[in-house]
Amino acid sequence: MKIFNKLAYFLFIRYFYNENVNSMRKILVVFISILFFFNSNAQPVPAEDENIPFLMTFGPKAETSWGDDDFSQTFFFVIPEEFTSPLFIRVFDPDAGGEVDEINGIWDTKITYSVYGGLKCYTDPDAQGVDPAGNYKSGNLLATKVFGENPRYDNNWFTFGPFNPTEGELVKKYGGYIFKIICEGTEGDDGNMYRYFVSTSGTENKRIEGANAFAYEYSFRMHNDPNEVSHIYPYIDDRTISVEQKNFDWDNDGLIRVVSVARQGLLCKISNDDLWEQNQFKILDEEISTSLDFQFIKKKSPPVKNNNVVISVKNQYGELLPFYTIPIGGVPKYKYSIGVKKKE
Repeated sequence: MKIFNKLAYFLFIRYFYNENVNSMRKILVVFISILFFFNSNAQPVPAEDENIPFLMTFGPKAETSWGDDDFSQTFFFVIPEEFTSPLFIRVFDPDAGGEVDEINGIWDTKITYSVYGGLKCYTDPDAQGVDPAGNYKSGNLLATKVFGENPRYDNNWFTFGPFNPTEGELVKKYGGYIFKIICEGTEGDDGNMYRYFVSTSGTENKRIEGANAFAYEYSFRMHNDPNEVSHIYPYIDDRTISVEQKNFDWDNDGLIRVVSVARQGLLCKISNDDLWEQNQFKILDEEISTSLDFQFIKKKSPPVKNNNVVISVKNQYGELLPFYTIPIGGVPKYKYSIGVKKKE
């Protein structure tokens, strides 16, 4: 990483001495964002900054009013190209049963996890969609396992691997190899709550320096505590001039607010039970090459328990924006501008 640090310093100096300051500012912002990406340690999914209790996937016989629109969720893991050791993909509480999960009558649900690598595991367009349709299971199937109710895995970890990093798909845009994991409900109607961790160990959660994870649609469980605020962080590239957020089954549980380096708090339209809602808003110049902070703020009363939510974000071309578990460029903070007003 020393070469990245030296280049960042060089750009920093040029920023102050180059005649075209605005141009250099854009270069600096982009480079620092990339530098942060490759220095981040982002293997827990959800990550600490997101403050999301669990990912969520229901069995296919569940009513969508329980909060899952399609009973499938896809995540991608980016492993730095220079990382050469074996890696493991670990799943917390992979079964559907016990303390963490959501029962619907009796435990009768099967959950299938499948890990993919190789050519097109990420770059196939269907893999980057929000619906389990077409060739979304693209690439080479590296591992798969079906879980029913099993006390052995209740509040415990199951490990896939080891995998050689080169078994992923090399994507130069991300500077590394990409692996895909799909969690699908294949039987039953119960709710499965789970987490991931990409590790250097098969028995412990040990971070891989420079790795990251992202998804194009987030299906997750909200906190029951109204004082807890959850977050997702879509990244705004230089092609994006407006975005459309779309959320499902919010259940009138408070509000969704967008914060950025230039925005103190934009309220989004929120969905009712078993329904979608969406709205669009323009991207400000200062938000280019930064992340947005979508904040999920619960209402205090009456309390909404066990609320499951789905959300995605698109740009003006209809292209889905990735949610990184650790936001590119860091958690965005609103930058207050202090001006001097003339006395009237």
